[in-house]
Amino acid sequence: MTEHPLPGALVSSSWLAAHLGEPGLVVVDGSWYLPAAGRDPRAEYRAGHLPGAVFWDLDELSDRSTALPHMLAPPDELARQIAALGIGDGDRVVAYDGSGTNLSAPRIWWTLRVAGHQAAAVLDGGIGRWRAEARPLEAGEVRRPSARFTARFESAWVRSEPDVLATLKSGAAQLLDARSRGRFQGIEAEPRPGLRGGHIPGAKNLPFNELVGPDGTMLPREEIRLRYAAAGVDLDRPVICSCGSGVTACALALGLEVLGHREHAVYDGSWAEWGRVGGPQIER
Repeated sequence: MTEHPLPGALVSSSWLAAHLGEPGLVVVDGSWYLPAAGRDPRAEYRAGHLPGAVFWDLDELSDRSTALPHMLAPPDELARQIAALGIGDGDRVVAYDGSGTNLSAPRIWWTLRVAGHQAAAVLDGGIGRWRAEARPLEAGEVRRPSARFTARFESAWVRSEPDVLATLKSGAAQLLDARSRGRFQGIEAEPRPGLRGGHIPGAKNLPFNELVGPDGTMLPREEIRLRYAAAGVDLDRPVICSCGSGVTACALALGLEVLGHREHAVYDGSWAEWGRVGGPQIER
């Protein structure tokens, strides 16, 4: 069967349905939720997932040497984790989640891009859209044979706390926070203990779930552009995206990618690092 390249960073359910099962196409369920949601993503995956999809556990497949959640593993370990899922150098990867808001699938897309794997995309609308269209699902757990994956770390996609501190001094990039407006303003409690309320000085706010419509698919490009503009983002300048723990920030990065904006990065530690008691300066 002839392989087809991915059409972009976002693929439709109809595209995926037409190419599902092709050699070199790996589907990944990257569902993840905060504990307060009361959802078990692995149990939901086992109950029903896209045919052939493997499960990417964001809590497990991260840097286990730090107390910060979901931090990228070092390149060698990251390559091992990805290869163990059965994703190889030549594979095309489509990630989805069950949130209906692009909560975590973009983190999978972003992680692969950081690892130097360009052939990665997010399923528009996730499993919710797939189910609504009565497309096939399967139960159980899929385990693919381990593959060969070579990580080529793309540092331009990642920012650290020192990088953000330097940006505050230089003004070289804009900071954009994906958290809810209440958390951004410091009037809504953080879901993790030991964190202050507020935001990085000078940051703009665009809650990640405002980039999708009622059916869970991303808004049309022009509407996405208007959302960034309304948040005060200059799309002609670099953007550093942040959130609570580096997950939903990737949804903002995906939105920028869809718009053709290439100078964007994610602050991996995000508020879990910056907002800790005794951390850098904040605004409310």
